[in-house]
Amino acid sequence: MTLLDVYQRQIATHNTELKKLENRSSLLGWLRLFSMILFLVSIGLIWAKSLMIFIPIAVLFITLFLFLLARHLTTNDQIENIVRLIGINQTEINVLNHHFTGLPDGEIFKPEHHEYANDLDIFGRASLFQYINRCTSEQGNRLFAYWLLNPASTETILERQEAVRELSNQFAWRQQLQSYGIAKPFNSTTENEIDNWLEEPYQFTTKSYWHILRFLLPAISIGLLILHITDFIGSSIFYPAILLMLVTSLGISKLATPSFTKLNKIAPELETLSESVAWIEKTNFKSKLLNQLKDKYVGGHARSSQTIKALKKILDRADLRLNPLVFLPLNTFSFWDLQQVFILENWKKENKAHIDDWFHSLAEMESLSSLANLYFNNPGWTFPVISEHHGTFIADSLGHPLIPKEKIVTNSFSTKSSEGLNLVTGSNMSGKSTFLRSVGVNIVLAMMGSAVYSTSLTVSNMKAISSMRISDNLEENTSTFYAELKKLKEVIESVYRNEKVFLLLDEILRGTNSADRHTGSKALIKQLIHHNAVGLIATHDLELAKLAEEFPDKLHNYHFDVQVTGDELYFDYKLKKGICTSMNASLLMKKIGIEL
Repeated sequence: MTLLDVYQRQIATHNTELKKLENRSSLLGWLRLFSMILFLVSIGLIWAKSLMIFIPIAVLFITLFLFLLARHLTTNDQIENIVRLIGINQTEINVLNHHFTGLPDGEIFKPEHHEYANDLDIFGRASLFQYINRCTSEQGNRLFAYWLLNPASTETILERQEAVRELSNQFAWRQQLQSYGIAKPFNSTTENEIDNWLEEPYQFTTKSYWHILRFLLPAISIGLLILHITDFIGSSIFYPAILLMLVTSLGISKLATPSFTKLNKIAPELETLSESVAWIEKTNFKSKLLNQLKDKYVGGHARSSQTIKALKKILDRADLRLNPLVFLPLNTFSFWDLQQVFILENWKKENKAHIDDWFHSLAEMESLSSLANLYFNNPGWTFPVISEHHGTFIADSLGHPLIPKEKIVTNSFSTKSSEGLNLVTGSNMSGKSTFLRSVGVNIVLAMMGSAVYSTSLTVSNMKAISSMRISDNLEENTSTFYAELKKLKEVIESVYRNEKVFLLLDEILRGTNSADRHTGSKALIKQLIHHNAVGLIATHDLELAKLAEEFPDKLHNYHFDVQVTGDELYFDYKLKKGICTSMNASLLMKKIGIEL
């Protein structure tokens, strides 16, 4: 069964379930209407004949109505979930067909200056972020972007690899987690609102007199009511006294309102958080990292999903104030808001230390799930072996993830720290830049704990650093040449600091004249060799390849060539050892009308 078959079968299964749920929803809707009609008829009979026999019947019908309403809402939630799951599977079918540019592109996470983000298409349209990321929360998206930009430690890489392997097999589980997140995505605002509330001082529970008034005031109100019902006090005393209790209760509500107002904004997101956390809690994991993340939710005195639900219930009860007919008498006799704010502040005391873990752990679970989805969609990929020796990159059948499978040409390539730099020559459009990006992107994937587009890869724990796409900056009054010099300065300084970096340099010093370009490139390569730099340098300058004669152990020549038949060019995009001997610039210029 192909991956396309897997996703299509899931869609067919979900569509079958959707039809059943829609039929159930329709039936429940009619039953609700029928139960309400019966309730109204029984009320009419009670009103017309005053027969006590119809009172329990009316209660029965309204109870039935409420039961059917609850079932109807649950069914509608299930329908929405199934619709989201169908959409998730359709999205993966589109991605398999290399149509993924409608997904979030992560452009907001793109740093202004970075060692490789711009050159390797990490963010933006048709980017690595857009192709891989399936996080739904803002926290998850931000963490995934961080992983793309910052290599992890070897220990972390290996832990993530183990977790990704496990999650890749839990196909339905991953999609359900994603569906919960899509329903009501939570963002940094949600987390910030909670953090701000956590930092606010306690208004009620820290003051002893509120503990007394919490029970005394309702006792007075209820006592007045009992005394009035039993005729111990008359209306002339009862109503003014109850009015005073009402005013007092509203005054207390005014003090309690700010806490509820802030948190009410995030109540829908709390539902998403609770469902997602509960989904994690009920799953048995094997990998160390997944169990560590799960322990953030189940390691305390109560399961975090229930704790989050408790907070939402507090907020839901506080919303009774929106119904004056219910709230005013309830608040007058029980001091409802005072009771709820006590419960809310006690909740804060019990859970303040754990809340940050909830968001970060879910963000990490979403990020791991995204990498697992990538591996599931690409079963031919492999998890790299992390070498202890710096500068190692040994790959078989290495490809670029963002190139459609029907167009991809893979290459094998091997280099070690003792071998130093590798010079890649070749004609225009022969594949030099794409090869450099293939190496760079797979280093990025390896360093975040992902599988890579290669049948096997052994790679050091190192960061790619590139100088490939250079453009001027009018705002900073920076020319292309000066912009490249600034980037090369960063490269040189990284090498001088003995940082664990792998260089990816494409057409060094392209912004100056040919003589200075050759002289400067030659000097830079020698400088990098003397400081034991490792990496790849692509160039049209065949003279630079002669440096391998001077540094046979530190500089190695590779090339991409082109075959010319008549006026046509044919590229095989295969990396070969040695210096390129075929160039195509003259033929390309002739084809556009330049007479040579």
